[in-house]
Amino acid sequence: MNSTPVPPRPETDVVVVGEAIIDIIDTAAGPVEFPGGSGMNVAFGLGRLGVSTAFLTALGRDERGRNIRRHLDTAGVRLLPGAEHLNRTSTARALLDSTGSVEYEFDFEWNLPQISPAFLPKVLHTGSLASFMEPGATQVRSLLELFSGRCLITYDPNIRPTLLHSHTEALRTFEHTVALATMVKLSTDDTRWLYPGTSPHDVARRLLDLGTELAIITDGASGSYLRSNAAEIEVPAPPVVVKDTVGAGDSYMSSLIAGLIEDPEDCFDYGKLTRLGTAASLAAAVTVGRHGANPPTRAELIDSLELAQTSRKNSDD
Repeated sequence: MNSTPVPPRPETDVVVVGEAIIDIIDTAAGPVEFPGGSGMNVAFGLGRLGVSTAFLTALGRDERGRNIRRHLDTAGVRLLPGAEHLNRTSTARALLDSTGSVEYEFDFEWNLPQISPAFLPKVLHTGSLASFMEPGATQVRSLLELFSGRCLITYDPNIRPTLLHSHTEALRTFEHTVALATMVKLSTDDTRWLYPGTSPHDVARRLLDLGTELAIITDGASGSYLRSNAAEIEVPAPPVVVKDTVGAGDSYMSSLIAGLIEDPEDCFDYGKLTRLGTAASLAAAVTVGRHGANPPTRAELIDSLELAQTSRKNSDD
């Protein structure tokens, strides 16, 4: 990948490589627009959790692109140079059903600026459309190969079937990326599309066989399953009144990455899986309890963890 290096910023703990788009939601008063995209949401969520984060993405030189930049600024996320090089910022029209679940119609372009980080972050994260849609997906794979073995790599495929033309090609891309990643998170919808007829537990085992160190399968209100070569655990989802599920998986991912920053030891034992899964489930619960991709701040997540610990203690007494 021929590129201009970004000047070193050793205080940056995480680099997120992914799409930034504008979500368009139709309301009775007309369409409302919000910054979105899985990569953008993860970067924003990390910033709100107090993690020093840089974001490598592609935006248009338009008002929508400027809105995304302003949104990231509120969380202290650094946008890496060269992002605003597209003719227009990509969009996704959100279609909510009666349960609050969401599907999207995309107007999407993905092509990274010709730059790469010249510093070594603690974590490099990617996923979703960024890892599948060309020509940017090839650039993403080059970055992952460059950083593999030098820092932690996290991956969330966040499958969008309507944009993936070939299951065979998508599965090949996914498994190649898994082999480069330290931690991989999928939803049960992802597992059903990638591996039809295979149980989530068996999918997690396959991901470990492919080379990742920690496989995580989330299942909404049914909780999540975390498995490493050292331990496995099921984490229940906290009870919550769901407003909508927009950004829930991205909030879960942001919390997982923040947990890796706070506890960088590479031993994924039962205790670490419990800590990671519990905090991530609470982060997702905060997000689904309010409208839009509105992840918790660090203070809100700490409060949720303390409340959960108090509740468990009272139930044990």
